[in-house]
Amino acid sequence: MRGNHSYVIYIVLFAFMLCGGGILAQTSEQKALESKREQLQKEIAEINRLLFAEKKEKGNVLDQMEAMDQKINVRQQLIRVTNQQSNLLNRQINTNIRNIGKLRNDLAFLKEEYGTMIQKSYQNKSGQSRLMFLLSSENFLQAFKRFQYMKQYTQYRKEQGEQIVLKTEELTKLNKDLSQQRKEKDKLVAENTRIKNQLYKEIQSQKDLLKSIRQNESKYAAAIKKKKQEAKRIDQQIERLIRSAIAASNKAAGKSTASSAASSSKFVLTPEATIVANNFSANKGKLIWPVEKGIKRQGFGIYSDAVYPGIKHQSNGVIIATDEGSKARAIFEGEVIAILSVPGGNKGVQIKHGNYISTYYNLSRVYVKKGDKVGTKADLGDIHTSKANGTTQLKFYLYKDTTRLNPEEWIYQL
Repeated sequence: MRGNHSYVIYIVLFAFMLCGGGILAQTSEQKALESKREQLQKEIAEINRLLFAEKKEKGNVLDQMEAMDQKINVRQQLIRVTNQQSNLLNRQINTNIRNIGKLRNDLAFLKEEYGTMIQKSYQNKSGQSRLMFLLSSENFLQAFKRFQYMKQYTQYRKEQGEQIVLKTEELTKLNKDLSQQRKEKDKLVAENTRIKNQLYKEIQSQKDLLKSIRQNESKYAAAIKKKKQEAKRIDQQIERLIRSAIAASNKAAGKSTASSAASSSKFVLTPEATIVANNFSANKGKLIWPVEKGIKRQGFGIYSDAVYPGIKHQSNGVIIATDEGSKARAIFEGEVIAILSVPGGNKGVQIKHGNYISTYYNLSRVYVKKGDKVGTKADLGDIHTSKANGTTQLKFYLYKDTTRLNPEEWIYQL
């Protein structure tokens, strides 16, 4: 009897442990989703603060449209994450309901079994009965076995009582968790309704803006053309200065740039520069942001136009919006190899990290000069604030020799 009862208890405990493991996994997933939701909420707040701080009329239509498009995209991500949280809570609630039903059945079974044991124990509770049970043994070995059985039976009764207490506590906790989960779900549903209403308003504002743009397409086309021309001028100067720095560095190292095409497109590294380059490469994905605080305004690569999706744009770096008065800072130790000055534009700084080059453009004032050695987080200059739309944006580029790199793969959580 002892063996069978113990087997039942162990099976019940094992099943509960499996359920508990699932709950822990869901809790971990819920924490990850909550962290993502908070991140998106913060991003929306930063977009509102950094991109919509000024009146919309101050900015050109291209700025307005891109900023609105970015906010709508983040808002849609937030809705998806909130829906995922709500669905996960639904699964947790259903799991808890099943577990509560199972625990109630287990508890009823344990109480019934315990009651039967107590009744039988009561019927044989006298010390005389137990003593007679021992004395009626045919030999010492049988008496010893009966004594052991009595001890095991007493211990089993104790374990059964403890199991009843444990199951009761577990049932109480699950009921409490279920109540809390239902409150959290109701809160998420209400928040999602609020987010969707806000999204509807933003989409309507975007439609109104689209309508005004399409009434004056020439103005929008002019803004796109101007933006592309500016980007092209910056890209050309960045790459020209990199090739010039490579040629000068290799010449100083005794390597003739005329000897091969490769020598004009790759740095010949000294042992010290090799160490810096290796350290830089080892920090891929962990490098600091080139500003202390901000949001990614435009990512790297080809992207669709906000108004006419058939039109594609190329971004060779990233644009980061930040607060007025912010400074650009070095993402890693290195040497200043050039100061950019684009005609009709603003200033920039190029830093060499072995054979990696980081470029910080759209500065109104530069603190460093060519040849300076700088450390990580060193201030490089003031980021320009546009008088047209009130935004403060840094354009950041990353190269390995003359090969463009995606900064989003190198800067931590960019």
